[in-house]
Amino acid sequence: MSKKGISQYYLLKHGVDNKTLDSLKKNKNITVYTLEKLCQIIECTPNDVLQFK
Repeated sequence: MSKKGISQYYLLKHGVDNKTLDSLKKNKNITVYTLEKLCQIIECTPNDVLQFK
């Protein structure tokens, strides 16, 4: 997000709610639908967002 200049405010204005942002900050689970929505807003792929260990 920082590389693309996208803020939390931008996400809020484009349909991501506060509860989802809070979950992301606390490394909690999100749905695949939410991941898809984030990728559309940020213009990235899930591989850019997720890291499996």
